[in-house]
Amino acid sequence: MGGLKQKTSNKTGACLQKGSAEHGGYVRGFTSVWITENNTVALPEEDGLLGQILNPYNLNKAYLKVCRNKGSHGVDGLSIESLGEYLKHHGSDLVKSIRSGKYRPNPVRRVEIPKDAHSKRPLGIPTVVDRVIQQAIHQILSPVYEQQFSDNSFGFRPKRSTHKALFRCKGYISEGYKYAIDMDIAKFFDTVNHSKLIEILSRTVKDGRVISLVHKYLNAGVVVGHKFERTEAGVPQGGPLSPLLSNIMLNELDKELHKRGHKFVRYADDLVILCKSKRAGERIMNSVIKFIEEHLFLKVNRDKTSVVHFNRIKFLGYSFYQIKGEIRFRIHPKSVVKLKAKLKELTSRSNGWGNEKRKSKLSSFIKGWVNYYKYADMLKLMERIDAWYRRRLRMVIWKQWKKIKTKWRNLIKLGIEKYKAWEYANTRKSYWRTAKSPILSRSVTNDRLKQAGYIFFSEYYKQVRV
Repeated sequence: MGGLKQKTSNKTGACLQKGSAEHGGYVRGFTSVWITENNTVALPEEDGLLGQILNPYNLNKAYLKVCRNKGSHGVDGLSIESLGEYLKHHGSDLVKSIRSGKYRPNPVRRVEIPKDAHSKRPLGIPTVVDRVIQQAIHQILSPVYEQQFSDNSFGFRPKRSTHKALFRCKGYISEGYKYAIDMDIAKFFDTVNHSKLIEILSRTVKDGRVISLVHKYLNAGVVVGHKFERTEAGVPQGGPLSPLLSNIMLNELDKELHKRGHKFVRYADDLVILCKSKRAGERIMNSVIKFIEEHLFLKVNRDKTSVVHFNRIKFLGYSFYQIKGEIRFRIHPKSVVKLKAKLKELTSRSNGWGNEKRKSKLSSFIKGWVNYYKYADMLKLMERIDAWYRRRLRMVIWKQWKKIKTKWRNLIKLGIEKYKAWEYANTRKSYWRTAKSPILSRSVTNDRLKQAGYIFFSEYYKQVRV
């Protein structure tokens, strides 16, 4: 990196800094003013928009935010724990290099996370220093663009959520917009045209130094394994600035849809345009595709873009149905498939977890999943999932007992007659078949699973159902 050199190490994941960060306080390299979450006295603005970004108060706020979010190290190996100490020694030089235009961001570290059963989503992890700078830019630009963003855009914005997006979509359907264009922008985050994005940014951001800094982040490149790759297009997912830049880009589409008078809901790159007939939907779809590809230089996946009746919409994991004239939520079948795949992963014996860790992971997942889908009508579905899930748990327990004598003794302890216990302890049936047997249902009962600390979907759903 030109200008200020971020510290590196020959060992992956290691760094030269040993000090701990002052997560609850301030970074002396940025300012002499004590700043905490409860003491946020802004310092005066200076030197245009870049001055606001590099304002010590703004930088410290960004630092605290990055520390709270935690996360892994970037290509330089510098950790969150060492960030505070690093900035105390190099913060002033960092600011000077940015002001002079000499600062060069490090490339992001490419990792892949599961997207679904068959694909993975690429993430780009910036260095912790770059995360602080990106967060500082985001904090200044976000309030500016919030005034421009559409009321029908819900992703990565304050006081907005997936649930609010779903209710907006439900409202349009209730008004008679029974058909939807389910628009799929192919690999949006990987294909954003840099020149177009910079052009859009320049309409609002008049400080060329800020534009240049953002451009540097876009062109920083990625490291895949140990190999550097240029980034001539795209906004890498994983950095604090990426969500804002994606919204700035797609706000151009939002403005065009508003101009044409369309009803739509957008969450990040998930877009649904509502209309009153299939014929109208097909006409609108072709027109919008043309705008996206010719004006925004993005690519629409035509195989995944279609006009469907509202009961076939898949939006943010939900779908819709009508009963007695009322539009209601339900779980989309693909979301159920993903749920069962995740439960298989969490109840696998190959992960090396003990019972306590498994229970903790399952509890956290079930609560999070149900809280997300709590607006759907799914009690019967949850009861079916619970029956399957309990069978998975019994299979895990049966595997843990391993030896015939252990199985025999445990079954007797749980109230099974000796001869029956011996018969089942010696069974040659598969673990999965045995898990459904009356013997295990009578011994490893639902109540005993609850007493052991396992929670179930249907019961938690009844608690949080709105």
